[in-house]
Amino acid sequence: MGNAGSGSEEVQLCLSFLIRQAWFSMRSSVEEALVECRLSVPQYATLLVLEEQPGVSLSDLARVLVSTRQSVTEMVAGMERDDLVERRRHPTNGRTHQVFLAEGGRKRLAEARPAVRAREGLMEQGLTDSQKSAARAWLAHVAAAGEA
Repeated sequence: MGNAGSGSEEVQLCLSFLIRQAWFSMRSSVEEALVECRLSVPQYATLLVLEEQPGVSLSDLARVLVSTRQSVTEMVAGMERDDLVERRRHPTNGRTHQVFLAEGGRKRLAEARPAVRAREGLMEQGLTDSQKSAARAWLAHVAAAGEA
């Protein structure tokens, strides 16, 4: 696909295109780091969400992961077979499932986190702490604005 410096000035200035390029570059790098941990990027993201929000519903998990409920349900089923997560029926709504980290998921997340952080660190190399904070704040703002 070439580097970010190639292409027309219009493409280089198009915010959506730059975000897309950054996402694909980051996803590819993180994916490589996760191979040794036997996780995909969506599985890693799922483990992170479950660590922060234990008992989240499949629908809410799909929203956070920006995915369809069907895709998340299939992924969670596979992760459950691998002892990474566990599903439990909601205590007051038997039709809803809550998803929790299983012990295997905790271990795999602990193993994967340093590898992912190292890759992210390489991508942030050369930026000041202030620039890193500003980039994170801006990305969070853009993500929230897209949900509005």
